[in-house]
Amino acid sequence: MKTILPETIQKVKVIGGTRLIGVSDQSYQPTLSQLRAFVAVAKYRHFGTAATRLNVSQPTLSQGLAALENGLGVHLIERSTRRVLVTPAGARLLPQAQAILDAADGFVAAAAGASDGLSGPLRLGFIPTVAPYVLPDLLPALGVTMPNLVLHVVEDQTARLLGALRAGTLDAAVVALPSEISGVVEMPLYSEDFVLVVPPGHELAGRMDVPVSALDNAPLLLLDEGHCLRDQTLDLCRSVDARPMAGDTRATSLATVVRCVAGGLGITLVPASSIPVETARGDLAMAHFVSPAPSRTIGLVVRSSTARAADYRALADLIRMQLPAQVRPVG
Repeated sequence: MKTILPETIQKVKVIGGTRLIGVSDQSYQPTLSQLRAFVAVAKYRHFGTAATRLNVSQPTLSQGLAALENGLGVHLIERSTRRVLVTPAGARLLPQAQAILDAADGFVAAAAGASDGLSGPLRLGFIPTVAPYVLPDLLPALGVTMPNLVLHVVEDQTARLLGALRAGTLDAAVVALPSEISGVVEMPLYSEDFVLVVPPGHELAGRMDVPVSALDNAPLLLLDEGHCLRDQTLDLCRSVDARPMAGDTRATSLATVVRCVAGGLGITLVPASSIPVETARGDLAMAHFVSPAPSRTIGLVVRSSTARAADYRALADLIRMQLPAQVRPVG
């Protein structure tokens, strides 16, 4: 009986034409176009859209992906008539494929002299409790300092931003630190205190020495699940064994929560940077925690595989120079 060594197995045909891929050829080297095909299909979950974004025909895209799968001996994408899914193996390999493309793009950018500043498209994510208070000053400054930058802003919850960053659909994200995921570099930008927003006439209004324990049994309004500010507030309450009163009010934006406070539905905790915007109508009062006040740190997060770390540090420096007066630059 003849023994077939595993390394000789490359692909097998089965009934119905289903392709089973075996052990890969160790000498195989994927091309950048093949990796771009894989990353684009994984990102858009649609072959037509991925082909359009890469400016290639759909058959060319499919051939590139098939060649990559054959060469690696791994199914990366699951196809059907109704949907496109990334296989578990594809999900594991996707960050490395993105890292290779990042390095290649960085190499080309450096050769072209673009390392003197960010240029071209930049997909930058922000959590909702940062974007409205940082962008008004940052965007004009970017237009002057980095005129060749084409900025695309994405506002979303932390988990989805970090998932998009690892998958390569975002280039960088501004989130609360620590991000607690691997494969990224964190650049701290600023820290800011939390402030209580209460209705006028509230017993805490105007106080500068509120203990965190005052949150115990308080009608505390929170953002909906998934927002890091909600988690930070609950962690703060747990740190002093405070149990705020639970309510049915739910909101996805800080502006809505603050309006509910103005309407007498409770009190809330907000970052200091939001105070000028969210209390501009003058129908709210503030209360400050006793020093040292609870706070949070916000930072710029990028993939550790990026070849343009110096450019992102320059972006972080620019963000620090355009911060609201209520925060403390760090880093």
